[in-house]
Amino acid sequence: MTDFSLLGDIDIDTGDRNSLLENLDHVPAMAHRNGKTVKHNTGVYFHSVPTDPFAQWCSLSYEEAENQGCYKIDLLNNHIYSGVRSESHLNHLMETTPMWNLLEHEEFVRELAHVNQHYELVRKLSPRSVLELAMVLAMIRPGKRHLVGKCEREGWKSIQPEVWEQDGTGYTFKKAHAVSLSMSIVVQMNLLVEQLTQVESVL
Repeated sequence: MTDFSLLGDIDIDTGDRNSLLENLDHVPAMAHRNGKTVKHNTGVYFHSVPTDPFAQWCSLSYEEAENQGCYKIDLLNNHIYSGVRSESHLNHLMETTPMWNLLEHEEFVRELAHVNQHYELVRKLSPRSVLELAMVLAMIRPGKRHLVGKCEREGWKSIQPEVWEQDGTGYTFKKAHAVSLSMSIVVQMNLLVEQLTQVESVL
């Protein structure tokens, strides 16, 4: 079996994971929860794995499968992408500089994934780039919450690279993960503005 262990952990956001999986050969991952064997909520394998012939999912738990060299990919439903019409539309949304000042408005922030419960922090730190927004996401996590005051007093540069250090003091975000989530928020910000503009043009 191919050794996938060095490839890292991959999460893929999709507008409708069920529709996607209908067109792809895959085997759902399995997990042990509360003494029961259940299908993993998001994990799938796109290569050959030991399979339970009755349940039609992997016969090894995802931890056991990983130890055997199997490589799980997590496909996540993300409603952000339900409004994206095509790859070119997504690229446009990603490449457009968002209206960062909209993050000063609570009703707007409440519509955004990942930060909708953290308006006060977003308003306080006022991010103005993908990286700064990624650092906000990092500071939402308990392991880096103590950096909020330092960022306020001394600025964004003062908390780098500390904000990305995996020092075991609490749950933290890896930089690559935080930046990718930050970019998804940018997509949503631009999509919301685009949709609002379309509504106003009709009115």
